[in-house]
Amino acid sequence: MVSHINKSPTTSLVLNEMMNMKAEKLLLLIICFNVIFSTVICEPPTCPADLDGDCGVDNSDEWKGEFFPGIPKIKYEGPTSKNPLAYKWYNANEEILGKKMKDWMRFSVAFWHTFRGTGGDPFGAATKMWPWEDGTNSLAMAKRRMRANFEFLEKLGVDRWCFHDRDIAPDGKTLEESNANLDEIVALAKELQGTKIRPLWGTAQLFLHPRYMHGGATSPEIGVYAYAAAQVKKAIEVTHYLGGENYVFWGGREGYQTLLNTNMERELDHMARFFEAAVAYKKKIGFTGTLLIEPKPQEPTKHQYDWDAATAANFLRKYGLIDEFKLNIECNHATLSGHRCGGLSPGGFNFDAKLRRESTDVEDLFIAHIAGMDTLARGLRNAAKLIEDGSLDELVRKRYQSFDSELGAQIEAGKADFDLLEKKAIEWGEPKVPSGKQELAEMIFQSAM
Repeated sequence: MVSHINKSPTTSLVLNEMMNMKAEKLLLLIICFNVIFSTVICEPPTCPADLDGDCGVDNSDEWKGEFFPGIPKIKYEGPTSKNPLAYKWYNANEEILGKKMKDWMRFSVAFWHTFRGTGGDPFGAATKMWPWEDGTNSLAMAKRRMRANFEFLEKLGVDRWCFHDRDIAPDGKTLEESNANLDEIVALAKELQGTKIRPLWGTAQLFLHPRYMHGGATSPEIGVYAYAAAQVKKAIEVTHYLGGENYVFWGGREGYQTLLNTNMERELDHMARFFEAAVAYKKKIGFTGTLLIEPKPQEPTKHQYDWDAATAANFLRKYGLIDEFKLNIECNHATLSGHRCGGLSPGGFNFDAKLRRESTDVEDLFIAHIAGMDTLARGLRNAAKLIEDGSLDELVRKRYQSFDSELGAQIEAGKADFDLLEKKAIEWGEPKVPSGKQELAEMIFQSAM
């Protein structure tokens, strides 16, 4: 969700320092086609993650096991491979335009959809009960899921993951108990991460619990506002502790269902004060990660205050926060964060998408991520073809070549006033407007697919 909230938006991929902005936007455009999801890392398994087996049935905090027996570490086999558990287009260490594919893509696994998704929907009950699940939301179960997460990351070959605080650790009866639960799970995650794995981002879940039905930062109840602030404070702390590169604010409940009972100006002011406090606390604890806002319309509130990128950016400008936040743009359920010249750093592709309700095999988790990663990797390869060919860039250059003139330079420098422009209009007469060549542009684009 981000371009320097000035904008790191869109549906884009990224180029290195040697690429100009046009090539960069092109790469970004092509890559954000289609996605599914991904993740992985852990120590060698000691036994199958089967609750009916001899391992782990005592719910011990030290329970270990192989959660994905029979599934090897996923490797690159090339486009001709028929192996569903192999990459066809994503070759992590292969260089494209001077950078390794893994550094272009910066893939991340979403803990919530991958390990907490149940397959339930408004019309049907849950369909997924993974072999390691015991039907509880206990601390022991949370630790088991965390171990599954890192084994998944290791086998998938991904070194980033994303989480909500309440997805990885259970709610307690009090805020203090919830924080203690989170500390215990985060300590395990820190151990399992090792030196290579890091969160792409962390966030606080301010939407599921009934206390947040009217929002957190925009709730009309001051007690909820304070509770939300405390929860975000803790979530920023643990994200920082785990070495997270970003912290995300998803405001699904920050908005209104009707204006009849809403003081919108007051709620927006409250949200701005909330963000200001988050910025201050981030700096206080030395967290250097990027703060991200994820714009979304009508999910689930009728009207959210971060409706889209433009709305979020203008909110930040109004309240003087434009230099403190970027946007986390969700493209086809793949979060693209931190678009900058030279790569997605500190952003990346987080597979924020559920496995289909009807897909209930553990293997499906891998196949979905592999397919998503291959789709983006193929887009990267195709974008590189277009950039190296140069035809599309040349078409665009020619379309604006009339501005590559003395008057054009004056206009773009803000030095051409209406008197001068009127004089030129009279001198030149009716302008000749050339073809936009859209069909040719589409032909060139499709030739790289």
